Amino acid sequence: MSEPVVVEVGLGTRAYEILIGPGLLERAGAEIVKRLPGARAAIVTDENVAAAQLQRLKDGLAEAGIEPAVIVLPPGEKTKNFEALQEVVDGVLAARLERGDAVIALGGGVIGDLAGFAAGIARRGMNFVQAPTSLLAQVDSSVGGKTGINSPRGKNLVGVFHQPKLVLADTVALDTLPLREFRAGYAEMAKYGLIDRPDFFAWLEKNWQEVFSGGPARIEAIAQSCRAKADVVARDEFEQGDRALLNLGHTFGHALEAAVGYDGARLVHGEGVAIGMALAHRFSTRMNLASSDDAARVEAHLKAVGLPWRMADIPSDLPDAEGLLSFIAQDKKVKRGALTFILTHGIGKCFIAKDVPASEVLSFLKENLPA
Repeated sequence: MSEPVVVEVGLGTRAYEILIGPGLLERAGAEIVKRLPGARAAIVTDENVAAAQLQRLKDGLAEAGIEPAVIVLPPGEKTKNFEALQEVVDGVLAARLERGDAVIALGGGVIGDLAGFAAGIARRGMNFVQAPTSLLAQVDSSVGGKTGINSPRGKNLVGVFHQPKLVLADTVALDTLPLREFRAGYAEMAKYGLIDRPDFFAWLEKNWQEVFSGGPARIEAIAQSCRAKADVVARDEFEQGDRALLNLGHTFGHALEAAVGYDGARLVHGEGVAIGMALAHRFSTRMNLASSDDAARVEAHLKAVGLPWRMADIPSDLPDAEGLLSFIAQDKKVKRGALTFILTHGIGKCFIAKDVPASEVLSFLKENLPA
């Protein structure tokens, strides 16, 4: 078995490693006991991931003498709710796990966010290990310690910052991922290039087909994405400054997810981010901040890889512009009612735009909503 690529998230005494490569679920027990000797564990997963990956992880833990409790939840964004959170916390407590034991999230972003939140509040904070099985989770949500659940009033409005002790990004898990889900994760990957790594975005434009097909290009792209996020998290763990840049596309995207009621059949998170990134670049053009050529380039790449890039690509009807603006106003980046967006001066030149006039956003939404 080849040695994994290692990316460190530098947080002083709470620093941890992201391991990237094939076969990491099979060696999960060995990696965990290196960092948490003697720890017991609970695995939190969903029905779909359990069918494909749970036995691999259980076998890997058994190699180190760990017999985990297992909590299996329904799949999908709608599972990120208070009822599921209570089920996970109750399952962890019923297993008599202690603060020094570990909660392992085996799944995509939904499971990682939910299990991490449960680990952050059970016994006032337990150890947490991420074993992300989707591309989106491997390059984004498993790194940085953001955990939480959704509210009917908006996405990710309830949660805590709770850093993992270890991230095991097993690239073999991606081989069973549906193409739609892989594309959704790729949107977050492209995001890092658009924020401040234009060379990486250009590399993706050239090599995206190899990333999709697997092999060294896929591992390299995941590692580059994790390095980009780890650098930002190390500078601004609690999103008081630069970390907000990681929300490129998310203000529009989260509003669209809320607008469809978190219905994954209509829109999954990465697709919302893809549309949101295209809208952010188009809105930057409208505000005379960037060239329309840059917005067109972003849209062309999203279309090339098969991602949605405009609101018209979302099946069925959306709320009107005023309704979408009400969801945007619930975004966590809003401060004292002022709208904050991540906008751009061009590819790889994003910045935090505060006090964006709601009237401009409303007019923009009216122009871009499907007829």
